[in-house]
Amino acid sequence: MSDPHSYWIATPGTALHGELSVPGDKSISHRAVMFAALADGSSRIDGFLEGEDTRATARIFEQLGVRIEIPSGSTRIVHGVGVDGLKAPQQALDCGNAGTGMRLLAGLLAAQSFDSTLTGDASLSKRPMRRVTGPLAQMGARIDTGDDGTPPLHIHGGQALTGIDYALPVASAQVKSALLLAGLYAEGETSVLEPHPTRDYTERMLRAFGVAIDFSPGQARLRGGQRLRATDVVVPADFSSAAFFLVAASIIPGSQLLLRQVGLNPRRTGLLAALKLMGADISTSNHAQQGGEEVADLHVRYAPLHGAVIPEALVPDMIDEFPALFVAAAAATGQTVISGAAELRVKESDRLAAMATGLRSLGIQVDEVADGATIHGGVIGPGSIQAHGDHRIAMAFAIAGQLATGPVRVNDVANVATSFPGFDSLARGCGFALQAGQ
Repeated sequence: MSDPHSYWIATPGTALHGELSVPGDKSISHRAVMFAALADGSSRIDGFLEGEDTRATARIFEQLGVRIEIPSGSTRIVHGVGVDGLKAPQQALDCGNAGTGMRLLAGLLAAQSFDSTLTGDASLSKRPMRRVTGPLAQMGARIDTGDDGTPPLHIHGGQALTGIDYALPVASAQVKSALLLAGLYAEGETSVLEPHPTRDYTERMLRAFGVAIDFSPGQARLRGGQRLRATDVVVPADFSSAAFFLVAASIIPGSQLLLRQVGLNPRRTGLLAALKLMGADISTSNHAQQGGEEVADLHVRYAPLHGAVIPEALVPDMIDEFPALFVAAAAATGQTVISGAAELRVKESDRLAAMATGLRSLGIQVDEVADGATIHGGVIGPGSIQAHGDHRIAMAFAIAGQLATGPVRVNDVANVATSFPGFDSLARGCGFALQAGQ
């Protein structure tokens, strides 16, 4: 990883132009490696995100006895060992910054015959894990956490799991996925009911790997004892990565970008609906299917944005895109009201507080409440921002700097490599004024 004290200087740039291919979807890359490792036979993954988080997940499966070849960048050939073929690791399993990796692995490893320990970086080590260890315990798992429910997770092997019907108190695709993975090993059926529908990547991909699973928005059910069948996966471009360019081209006058073959899972694209509510000019073409996921080219042109009340129903479908939305709101005319987003306080950082504080330091009025904020659009000024090691906050303020009246320094940007390696060079290539420093 680069120096954790590295920073960017973002200054007013030119109109953005060009065709971009953003990296592969992080959530799908994690799952593709996991499910291919558990499958019978060898699977090829194309479009794999070459980020630190996803590489950490691949390394963990190598520690668990899975052979993974890398014939070329963004490609992995995973030689599956079957659901019962993982081996005991010789040391702790380091998930890096990946909350997805840790929570899904907790469900998978809870069902193994051997003990294991999941660790993470400083940011991940502060994130809540009882939301997943609690329901797993109801299935019969034994997982020890820190005193406050945070990592490391010490997972006791050799536990007999039993399927449960579980109603999630807080909508979370990661918790749902952990329970479904544990359910593959459990006696009987496991069903998960959500208060709001979340991303269904796990359900779609399990089905692609041959698992009989019933799912519809807000619920999923499978029976234990099934095996996975090797299959090839093409990972779509990551909508969360595309989001930064959708916002940037929407708010920088004269901009026009084409983003190639971006994943448009309906549980992921709340930001598209929110930006269109605010007056954005975004259209799609060249629709296709990749590995059970809809993809399309996204065309975005500059359009003056206006404030809007963001419907709470969109919140679960854009939880990773809020930093970008905050910047769009700051550049819009009038007020944008966000509510129902308390989940943002337990991401890589407290994203609500970090975005509100950062925008205020650039001269934007933000009224913060427990589960959201009202952002008053205005003139973005110069300043210095703390990204708090959160990749999405860093990229959001790189966009803000393109509209600012002076330089915006974004500190602590090393973690951008976890989800979007090469962001700064891709951004400069289409017109961003962004300098890196150590």
